[in-house]
Amino acid sequence: MTADPLRNSLRAIWSAAASSWGTHADFLDTRGGVVTRAMIDAASLRLGDQVLELACGPGGVGMAAAEVVGPNGNVVLSDIAPEMIALADQRSKARALGNVSIREIDMEAIDFPDASFDVVFCREGLMLVPDTAKAVAEACRVVLPGGRVVFAVWGPRDRNPWLGVLLDVISRRLGVPFPPPGVPGPFSLSDEGSLEALLSACLRDVDIREVETPMHADSFQQWWTVVPSLAGPVQPLLASLPDEMTEAIRGDAQAAFDEYAGPDGYELPGVSLVGVGRRESAPARRLGEQPGSTPPL
Repeated sequence: MTADPLRNSLRAIWSAAASSWGTHADFLDTRGGVVTRAMIDAASLRLGDQVLELACGPGGVGMAAAEVVGPNGNVVLSDIAPEMIALADQRSKARALGNVSIREIDMEAIDFPDASFDVVFCREGLMLVPDTAKAVAEACRVVLPGGRVVFAVWGPRDRNPWLGVLLDVISRRLGVPFPPPGVPGPFSLSDEGSLEALLSACLRDVDIREVETPMHADSFQQWWTVVPSLAGPVQPLLASLPDEMTEAIRGDAQAAFDEYAGPDGYELPGVSLVGVGRRESAPARRLGEQPGSTPPL
């Protein structure tokens, strides 16, 4: 816990969401698979690499990376929520990944020495931290010279109706924006140039690419069961509302989905932005800190 109410609230939200993320972890791996592959390709991941995954959730990216780097490589799965770390640990052990460890880490203050990793990954976490510039700077600090940093964030809201529709109908029914101003939301880095500007502050050879991430739902009920429960603050909000308000939001969302209906369910567009950059030189160390070459596991 910190003295910052917003950060404490965000930690509590994702801690509470861990149970649902565990229930739907296989869905998340499948849904995020195309982005995970794009991130690993962008990083030119190699045998023996030392890897850190930030905001790992169930650990899908890091576990995929562990299979690439092999027994001489190492992967640290990290998250700010202890419950997410426990979930990632359970899943990595179930796969008998001996080159994986876990660590509770705030990505705005990464508890590793400078130049500790070859690659830092973060899939769909950067846009949800209060200080994105600080988080990127920390990721840059802990990679070796020549190391790669890869962040994936959601693209524009109107190109991601699988989630954007839900946030839109909640905002209309409540009469206020959701998420509220000042609270980082899933589309906070979707504007053209936002991710590139953040990465370019400390990385060279920055490249931003779009990855199509459509979502298929067999039925509206399937979507309603899965997506709100994974969307951080959405589930506790819906649970706090009167039943008639929740049903109205559900009805609005179902009506908005009509245009995506097909013979086999719903085909919902989606797009992610995958940004990669390379550390040009060793980051400056803070006074009294010593360089690190291998992360403690």
